[in-house]
Amino acid sequence: MTHDHSWHSMTPSGQGTVMLNIGNGIGALIINTPGRMHGREIEVSPVDDPARRTHAAVRARYVRGGVCFSVVLDSLPEGRYTVWDNPVTPLGEVEVPSGGVAEFHWPATVAAA
Repeated sequence: MTHDHSWHSMTPSGQGTVMLNIGNGIGALIINTPGRMHGREIEVSPVDDPARRTHAAVRARYVRGGVCFSVVLDSLPEGRYTVWDNPVTPLGEVEVPSGGVAEFHWPATVAAA
């Protein structure tokens, strides 16, 4: 059995390089993290279906005044999502709106895995 893997580039995201697929019934989630988490994959799942997860890597994003580190997840059906600290530990919940963008701030006190 063979598996196809796609590898993420951890190069910084430049200005205007993120496009979001949002609209009627579909939203996006931005998870802001400490810089020490650069490259780490973060998973989210619908609160009522923890096995259905999606993930993305923390990347450097250059903004006015410096750099921030975040995960951008789009094309999420509107609803309540769990943000996972690791495969078995939920960190928090966030509501993803229809046609909008939700934000979640990773607690500075949570260690990077």
